Amino acid sequence: MFRRSSLAPILLASLACRPSAGSNSEAPEQPVASSSVSASTYAHSEPTAVPTTPPPPRVAELLAKVDPARIRADIDALAAFGTRHTLSTDAPDRGIKAASRYLLKRFEEAVVGDRAAGPLAVSLDTHQLEPDGRRVTHAVELSNVVAVLPGSMPEAAHRHVYVLGHYDSRASDVMEPDADAPGANDDASGVALTLELARVLAGEPLDATVVFMATAGEEQGLLGARRHAASVRDQGRFITGVLSNDIVGDPTAPNGARYDTEVRVFSTGVSRVYEGEGLAEQRKLGMLSDGDSRQLARFIATVAQWEGTRVQPRLVFRLDRFLRGGDHLAFDELGYPAVRFTEVAENYDRQHQDPRTVEKREFGDFPEHVDADYLADVTRLDGAALIHLANAPARPAGAVVVAKALTTDTTVKWQPGHEPDLVGYEVVWRRTTSPRWQQVRDVGLDTQATIDLHKDDWIFGVRAYDRDGYRSPVSPCGVAL
Repeated sequence: MFRRSSLAPILLASLACRPSAGSNSEAPEQPVASSSVSASTYAHSEPTAVPTTPPPPRVAELLAKVDPARIRADIDALAAFGTRHTLSTDAPDRGIKAASRYLLKRFEEAVVGDRAAGPLAVSLDTHQLEPDGRRVTHAVELSNVVAVLPGSMPEAAHRHVYVLGHYDSRASDVMEPDADAPGANDDASGVALTLELARVLAGEPLDATVVFMATAGEEQGLLGARRHAASVRDQGRFITGVLSNDIVGDPTAPNGARYDTEVRVFSTGVSRVYEGEGLAEQRKLGMLSDGDSRQLARFIATVAQWEGTRVQPRLVFRLDRFLRGGDHLAFDELGYPAVRFTEVAENYDRQHQDPRTVEKREFGDFPEHVDADYLADVTRLDGAALIHLANAPARPAGAVVVAKALTTDTTVKWQPGHEPDLVGYEVVWRRTTSPRWQQVRDVGLDTQATIDLHKDDWIFGVRAYDRDGYRSPVSPCGVAL
């Protein structure tokens, strides 16, 4: 994980009705239908935004295929390359080039050729690095290893969902390219998770396109992720979520406590692609916690509770840890929804350390410190979020609270979606002080609803659902004056 002297500014903004090129606006203006909904039902109860119906059964069937033994084998193999430093010397069985060849082979082994939408497409996403006077001392070829699972629904295949980890590693001195740096937890754990999900999902007809990626250059400054994100942004790629996994394999804290059922999920409240008037508007509306990345984090929490995954997300409403940064930042800073998964209690003796023993105190990021069963459970959490995000309808576009007059109720409207399996919408809301969506109302295929709650006191949003029950992430409502 790339160490930084300070976090980038996180006062960023994301307007539901004023998307940027990176935040993926889709639908044109459409006429709306109307449905009036009373909230009197909720006077004496607190219904949850987590669906009360059973989740789509196919998800659990797929997650049951996650194999801790395969994950363990990948961790051991990646650590055995000695170092995976981005500037390391090429050798048959040592260094980052050898590791990239291993990953390319493992992704290719996951290819399934009988899918209607086409098999897993495996490639190297290569970029030439020149000396930068900082963490790149000489020209070197950087390669992200990428596997793309094409979407099976023509109307949804343009949407891309990412899951990734970085496969480079480092020792105590980030500028020492050939020192031993096994990098088992940081971040062979995230890469093994990504490989396992590629194997599990390679034959599955998911609606949207899924990208499995092992990035390089993270420790040198998020170089691989930033170059990839900038490249696909220039191509106009539509990305609905990035799940970055970095240090996700050890549930044991330095004091011996264990956190076997939790993983932290970091997200920024608003995206910095919005500044000026956009930021001022979000501040005025009290929506500095409603950007796309924050909605993705809430979506993961909803899916985890609905699916009952053993590992549940501990939402952390910060861009990242203090003095640290990861590959999700490369996407978030361009306006794409992106979050970071990291274990609850990191052990810094096992990160960015030369392997050694000092007065019986062991330093080094070794495979024996990675718990394959815990990592398999984190993999299932990622997989649940990935499958739901790929199969759900697109988020409703143009969601707004109508505020053209002083009223004690709230009218919400949005634009209709066009995917063939979409069968309805739900209005959700929460108090301005609540971190998660608290209440929900099904309004069918109507694209306007009136809720008997005062707009001053609540934040509203809309999500779509399909015939299988998959829900989209929430589109928080802007304001139409």
